[in-house]
Amino acid sequence: MIVTLIVVCEVAFWVLLAVGLALRYWAKRPRASVVVLLCEPLLEVLLFVIAAIDLKNGAEPGPRHGIAAVYIGFSLALGPSLVRWADARVAHRFAGGPPPSTPRYGWPRAVHEWRVAARWTVGSLIAMALLQCAIWYVGRAGATQVLSDWQRGMLYLIGINLVIALSYTFFPKKAPAGRTEQPPPAPTVDRGPFDKRL
Repeated sequence: MIVTLIVVCEVAFWVLLAVGLALRYWAKRPRASVVVLLCEPLLEVLLFVIAAIDLKNGAEPGPRHGIAAVYIGFSLALGPSLVRWADARVAHRFAGGPPPSTPRYGWPRAVHEWRVAARWTVGSLIAMALLQCAIWYVGRAGATQVLSDWQRGMLYLIGINLVIALSYTFFPKKAPAGRTEQPPPAPTVDRGPFDKRL
């Protein structure tokens, strides 16, 4: 049931994102889009409550509980950046916004990679905290090993992201000869409360 709920939450995330952006750019209702997009964290709350009830009812901690904790952690940490990513592309395609761009070379790319690593690290730490709460909640020796294994996996994930960011810091990718990276143009679209609230 929990795995099914995770799939439902993931589908619902993208549906809410599509509806929110449609309200913003096609229906011209920015406040309604903010309300829809702010409903997305409720999916994580629902999943957390269901996982806690499952454990409370005596279920043995298993991979499904680990997946739930990881999903919640990364949804909270990466969800806002995914919304901004999609918003920038929809604004460019349908509302005359500037083309989205990601730094490709030098120090700007290193900064970008550190920001990505920070998001993944925050997601991993949230997941680890939720897993630790589940371990304390269950409190049965040996029954929580699978949750501890998930915590170790999160440490590996943090390490991988730090290595990637460090590689771009100490070995920056250089722009081809005669080519300089230009900063993205200033936005030409007023997104109103959409940007301020998210």
